[in-house]
Amino acid sequence: MLELLRQVNEVHHDLRPDLFKPCTTKYNALQLRELLRQPNKPVFVYDDKEVLGYAFVQIEDVHDDLLLHDMRTLYIDDICVDRQAHGRHIGTHLFEHVRTYAQSIGCRAITLNVWEGNAPAMAFYRRLGMSIRKTCMEMKIEQIRI
Repeated sequence: MLELLRQVNEVHHDLRPDLFKPCTTKYNALQLRELLRQPNKPVFVYDDKEVLGYAFVQIEDVHDDLLLHDMRTLYIDDICVDRQAHGRHIGTHLFEHVRTYAQSIGCRAITLNVWEGNAPAMAFYRRLGMSIRKTCMEMKIEQIRI
């Protein structure tokens, strides 16, 4: 799984080297082990004699909010298919498993974030029926060195 995390970071670093460090992962081995123990953050793995993909998800509940209705959503924090296994529909299988899980625990929606410029991911999620919920915008501020 650490190799897959490295592959995800490589995609992000290629898109936004100003934000993402090269040659690293979102979690180290100890953090990953701890994550796997958290009941509100299930991890689904596609295993075909070796780990070929994963989906890290997080259950998000809203209760008694002044603005929002009470709801449960499932946030996909990270999803990856080994680049050597692309084209085998593993991502679709993972996503369908996530969708089934979300329905089984009473979620109203599945959410995730996609970095601007990641056209293959956007196309993939649209094919699965997802649509844009909101957009995060930025303005880079040049730092003046004195």
